[in-house]
Amino acid sequence: MEEIDSALPLVAITMGDPAGIGPEIIAMLFQRADMGRNYRILVVGDQSGMKRGLKIVGEADPFVHINAIEPERLQDPGPYFLATSCLSEHDIKFGDPSAAAAHATIDFIRQAVLAAKDGLVDAVCTAPINKSVLKQASFAFPGHTEFLQDLTGARRTVMMLAGATLRVSLVTIHCGLAEVPERLNIDLVSETIIITHEALAKDFDIRQPRLAVAGLNPHAGDGGLFGDEEERIIGPAVSHCRQQGLDVNGPLPPDTVYYQAHRGKFDAVVSMYHDQGLIPLKLLHFQDAINITLGLPIVRTSVDHGTAYDIAGTGRASPKSLFAALDLAASIAQRRKPRTQQAGDRLKV
Repeated sequence: MEEIDSALPLVAITMGDPAGIGPEIIAMLFQRADMGRNYRILVVGDQSGMKRGLKIVGEADPFVHINAIEPERLQDPGPYFLATSCLSEHDIKFGDPSAAAAHATIDFIRQAVLAAKDGLVDAVCTAPINKSVLKQASFAFPGHTEFLQDLTGARRTVMMLAGATLRVSLVTIHCGLAEVPERLNIDLVSETIIITHEALAKDFDIRQPRLAVAGLNPHAGDGGLFGDEEERIIGPAVSHCRQQGLDVNGPLPPDTVYYQAHRGKFDAVVSMYHDQGLIPLKLLHFQDAINITLGLPIVRTSVDHGTAYDIAGTGRASPKSLFAALDLAASIAQRRKPRTQQAGDRLKV
């Protein structure tokens, strides 16, 4: 592990469900030769879960342990660990989620997001949660994205999934397929296009983003033969955004547009529903895809995989998505710094 510069962005990593693979993939960070080259980290999680994760991968405890996220405690390079719980082995059995672990998981997220909202950390990177387990613990949100929107007060958020050759953003997220057509409207599609465009320009440093918009129906409706959402909703939304000066094309047939984007014709594809975008994304980038929440006042990235209860504790989980999510969180945080601060940081080196 390289020596860490205390001027680098500080990224809060939430452990996710400690009964899953979150602790061990976080521990694997310390096996990276370049760990800390572009960021500092603060892990928010369960104390016994993190201890066990380090043991699984054969790493000694590298952390500066803190009991509060306060500026005066975060001046050193770190890495830092904030334990917001210390659960028993019964509560965090591998692959056997519990109500206690679910409540702790929710608190990890809350603590990290509020710290980012208050400017105490520069970004948040989340390890995997299990939505059904959280629901049993009276979690009132379908997933991370909706919870983050509530915590930050964001008016509208967009889920983007990104790999090296394909990026997709979603108009609708966690709802049944039968609900998608009734949820679509011109404003919702337009807002998703605009937020995606802004993120590509600001956070991905793409000066002139090229967007594609997928149709909802086969062949993008084929002139109304297979549904009229393209003519009533998606087409007018695309026209509205083009009138605002955006380089956006669509609605395009879903069976070809992802291939075109993968080949470099577009910088992202705006997708109408969850699986429409995530199936091609995960086919290409199953291990290294990143989840980014657009539209928040904070930087948030996440792994694009689940808790993997079936292999938790074996050390076989791949940390590639976490590595990529952490790198991107730090990169976006650095880009969002005021130019004067960036110049000041360069002078310090």
